[in-house]
Amino acid sequence: MDQSSGIRASLAGRYATALFALAQENNSIDAVQDSLTTLSAALAESEDLKELTNSPVLTRDDAGKAIAAIAAKLGLEKLTTNILGVLAANRRLDQIPAVIHAFSTLASSYRGEITAEVTSAHPLDDKQIEALKAQLKKRVGSDVSVSTAVDPSILGGLVVKIGSQMIDSSIKTRLNTLSQAMKG
Repeated sequence: MDQSSGIRASLAGRYATALFALAQENNSIDAVQDSLTTLSAALAESEDLKELTNSPVLTRDDAGKAIAAIAAKLGLEKLTTNILGVLAANRRLDQIPAVIHAFSTLASSYRGEITAEVTSAHPLDDKQIEALKAQLKKRVGSDVSVSTAVDPSILGGLVVKIGSQMIDSSIKTRLNTLSQAMKG
């Protein structure tokens, strides 16, 4: 089973696949990707937005109106706004992070890139991300797109996942390894 058929098997994957097909048809894959990146950043920064997407109390109509207002405020492009409306109408706003991830995977695959999920203790700046992309390109031999996450519990270093391969250089893992070695 190839990667795209695995994505289509999930609920969020079906939404992402439909969005990707529309974006491809309209030559707007990059615009949709940019809008989804903006939305992902907003979700990471706003507890209120997270609560909205996970609220079982809101009616479909209220959720649709709220998400449309948020999309307008964030300046999201039309296809992204439309898929958010569909998610709200189907009471699936909680699937937004998974849809974003699946769309990014599809877009990267379409561009011939490999996606690396990078977790760091602190946010990485653009210069660090570009240096990381260059190192990963040397390692895997093709272009790499990077999806970042912040987890202060790793204390420092990075955890990089590329497909089924994981490179864990976090301080937390090193301390755990040292602790196990000292125990005998």
